[in-house]
Amino acid sequence: MKFYLSMDMEGVTALPDYTYVDSTEANYERGRRLMTEDANAIIRGAFMAEAKTFLVNDSHSKMNNLIAEDLHEEAELITGGVKTYSMVEGLDQSYTGALFAGYHARAGQKGVMAHSMIFAVRSMWINEVEVGELGLNAYVAGYHGVPVLLVAGDDCACKEAEALIPNVTTVAVKQSVTRSTVRTLHPKKAQKLLQEQTIRAIENRANVKPLRPPEKPLLKIEFTNYGEAELAAMMPGCELQKDAPVVQFQAKDMLEAYRAMLVMTELAMQAKFC
Repeated sequence: MKFYLSMDMEGVTALPDYTYVDSTEANYERGRRLMTEDANAIIRGAFMAEAKTFLVNDSHSKMNNLIAEDLHEEAELITGGVKTYSMVEGLDQSYTGALFAGYHARAGQKGVMAHSMIFAVRSMWINEVEVGELGLNAYVAGYHGVPVLLVAGDDCACKEAEALIPNVTTVAVKQSVTRSTVRTLHPKKAQKLLQEQTIRAIENRANVKPLRPPEKPLLKIEFTNYGEAELAAMMPGCELQKDAPVVQFQAKDMLEAYRAMLVMTELAMQAKFC
């Protein structure tokens, strides 16, 4: 069996705020260690459940956060910031299941460091389904016929996953108090839980279906201001609404929709507020 882990950072055990997830901040190295330890707990669980191959994709910011020399030696790692498919780089139809960890809630929702890709995004939709990073990544997995078996992060990310993916196994390693305050399990206790629930998730795999995206999805992104939307709409094929900072793109499939989202958000980040 082959398993794939998309490892984000905001939802990692005991991380409460940006000082743990921003490489320029004082607590970042602590955050990296905790991120790597959470990943290792999941990898151990997968091999205990008879995984034969395990791939980890570092999915946070510049995507070079996991400490390679401390990662479980039987896992392979994708690290580095220029990826065609970002948080789901390397995922294809050959995998038995996908696991998402260190995840957070989508923009505008309660949850620790909740956002959707960039702070310029207020909301995103695939057709009429509102999604964040979790939903977009689950749809890409579903395009390949791969079910998302496990989602780990704060309690709000777990609730979002349960609403989107029937029978998914979730692990809330911390509870959101405010957007930058958590009530957390001790890391050792959280890692034991992650290992145990990974085994459970793999054993439950027959009860989880891939989240299949629409055949020709309509991607819509609402930005926080019109200038960001104007820049995003410079991508060919985009349509900008006249009365709202919303840009839409009619994709031929989910992979094109995902790549369009990456380009649109990169363009929107160029907006200045002066």
